[in-house]
Amino acid sequence: MTVTDFLSLAPLIIIAIAPVVIMIVISVTRNYKVVYGFSILSFLTAFASIFFIVPAIPHSIEPLFVIDIYSLFFLGIIIFSALLVTLLSYDYIKQLDGVREEYYIILFTSTLGASLLAVANHFILFFLGIETLSISLYILIAFQRSKDSSIEAGIKYLILASVSSAFLLFGMALIYTALGTMQFNGIVSALGESGQLSPLVISGFAMIMVGIGFKLALVPFHMWTPDVYQGAPAPVTAYIATVSKGAVMAVLIRFFFNIRGFDNRSLLIVISGIAILSMFIGNLLAIRQKNIKRLLAYSSIANMGYLIIILLTGTNKGIQASVFYLISYIITTIGAFGVITLLSTCKYEAEKIEDYKGLFWKRPWVAIVFTLSLLSLAGIPLTAGFVAKFYLIFEGMKAGLMVLIISMIINSVIGLYYYLRVITAMFSPANETELPAISLTGNITLCLITISILILGVYPGWLIDIIMKFVNL
Repeated sequence: MTVTDFLSLAPLIIIAIAPVVIMIVISVTRNYKVVYGFSILSFLTAFASIFFIVPAIPHSIEPLFVIDIYSLFFLGIIIFSALLVTLLSYDYIKQLDGVREEYYIILFTSTLGASLLAVANHFILFFLGIETLSISLYILIAFQRSKDSSIEAGIKYLILASVSSAFLLFGMALIYTALGTMQFNGIVSALGESGQLSPLVISGFAMIMVGIGFKLALVPFHMWTPDVYQGAPAPVTAYIATVSKGAVMAVLIRFFFNIRGFDNRSLLIVISGIAILSMFIGNLLAIRQKNIKRLLAYSSIANMGYLIIILLTGTNKGIQASVFYLISYIITTIGAFGVITLLSTCKYEAEKIEDYKGLFWKRPWVAIVFTLSLLSLAGIPLTAGFVAKFYLIFEGMKAGLMVLIISMIINSVIGLYYYLRVITAMFSPANETELPAISLTGNITLCLITISILILGVYPGWLIDIIMKFVNL
């Protein structure tokens, strides 16, 4: 490997070294504050290193890695999201009995897996990244060993991820058997030479889509996803809903656009059906929920349904819209789960709608942040979510995907109902529930999220210009 190769992989190397250093520190002495501070510093260093890579790109490390602006954008999204989750985790994890520092070790390994997906150009790295992410998430979900619901959620995620991996691996094997290559660019060349898709290739693509459907919790592969969201510790739920989904979308968009899947009518019909089902079932089932974590789980299913519309646009503008949508969605979702995390303890999760009755009269600042996050998820003007949905609808209409766009608009209206139900509860008369104190770090993080939601909602042009100038496939 050359110096440029090592420079291009700097964020991944930093994230890989950090858990090793934490293990060495733990073996000498357990100091939660030191481990937490080092974790924040490591994520900041990894994020900053991305800017030093820009002069060296585009750069490929054959046959596995491709480092380009697209990769760096998603690496930045993944690492910054992990940083926000780490900031929000301090108070929650500090209250746990016994092991606490190990949480940050697993957080780094899962982020490493997510980062590998962002730079993957080969099925081997794709599978390695998704397995590193999944195995780490088993542990994070079941991290509270004293809670039966956490253990149950971990087992359910283990089963889901195992089934997903089986489909992915079998699909990759079928494509390799038919085309003799596992590199994304090589698959494109082989498909161009053959001129048509063989039954093996079609079956392989179908199995890969099923595997990714489980990872993104798309309908009809969404089983147990709300149970996992509910049972996992609150900061881990935030991580699953943002970093995990963003990383899988990164590799899916690159793979799908490389193979020009939008030109295949069968794939177009299948993905359109999955998108519509995810939108309607996600939103309609969310209406029935009284548990906020389950409500946001179904909301996440609907949002992934909105997002995969981008796969069918077949344009760089569509990719750019997906990047902006993901940034807005991740910031907003971390804001919503961040409030849940800061109002929860290791022994009691503030996850029922009743827990938020009268929140505005007890903690007006927190209620405003939560309200803003929910309004952004609903796509209300002056929030990041509105601009993201408008951008996505605009690109979908240009691509002629009218059925999908109409479905998205209808479902945005449906989604507004259950978000307003939570907001109404926060402004109703207060109950007698005691709320934990929120640390300075937690308040600063909520402040950053609030500012981001408002800036992207009121003045999104600067970010859209950057994305349009640099992000292409």
